Amino acid sequence: MGMTLSFTRVTPEELDRAFADPEWAREYLDDEDLPCCFLEKSWAGIQFLLDEAEVGVDVYEDGDPIDEECTLFGWSDSMVAATAKALSATPFEVLAGYYDPRKLSEKDVYPMKHLWDADDIDYLRLNYRDLVVFFEEAAASGGAAIRDFSF
Repeated sequence: MGMTLSFTRVTPEELDRAFADPEWAREYLDDEDLPCCFLEKSWAGIQFLLDEAEVGVDVYEDGDPIDEECTLFGWSDSMVAATAKALSATPFEVLAGYYDPRKLSEKDVYPMKHLWDADDIDYLRLNYRDLVVFFEEAAASGGAAIRDFSF
């Protein structure tokens, strides 16, 4: 399966409950009807582009740990709003200017490791679009989010 990353929209109250009860959060996230964004394995490539473009968002490191294993991170409603603003201000065309398959391969950016090529930009583009929409919709609803990292 590999290492995947996703975001699920929750209310601020649900996020508080998740911090208080990580097991509840794990069970709650199993509900497939919740609004979410599944980045699959594109998260590291997207993060590479965000870093290169100096966008102040870290899809893996931002947020606050919910569980001891640090697989779940909580993103407050204010953090979601700030992220939506930053991502909305950064169209993929800006990020695409930093796409360099050779550099991604040299830096062993997951998941391709030495296999990045020109066509992989489409994979990142599609997932970035979903990420932006997720954060815009979550922010518009006053929502918070839980970032789930699985491996």
